[in-house]
Amino acid sequence: MAQQNFRVGRLEQEIQREVNDILLKRVRDPRVEGITVTGVEVTGDLQQATIYYSLLSELASVNQKAATGLDAAKGLIRKELGARLRIYKTPELFFKQDESVQYGNKIDDLIRKLNSTD
Repeated sequence: MAQQNFRVGRLEQEIQREVNDILLKRVRDPRVEGITVTGVEVTGDLQQATIYYSLLSELASVNQKAATGLDAAKGLIRKELGARLRIYKTPELFFKQDESVQYGNKIDDLIRKLNSTD
């Protein structure tokens, strides 16, 4: 069982590195510029991968455009992953925005407000 978890962890790291590279070098869609892959979760059977990404912009319109751009590039990204990774079947990809960066900014703002009132 430990061997399986180790394999999943290695695959998650490999997918994260490769998807970042693919987004940077292969995807020409301007909607996906500035996207950083922050994490990957792969199911135990290696059939599905959820890719978490973050953006510098907090505007809803930019976030929507980025989600649409990633959805449009999903086929290209999966094809490139299949060519780069040495696995039997390339997992199905799902993209989800990472909320942790925005949450961290919110916490920083709250702490700053507390310190400024003192």
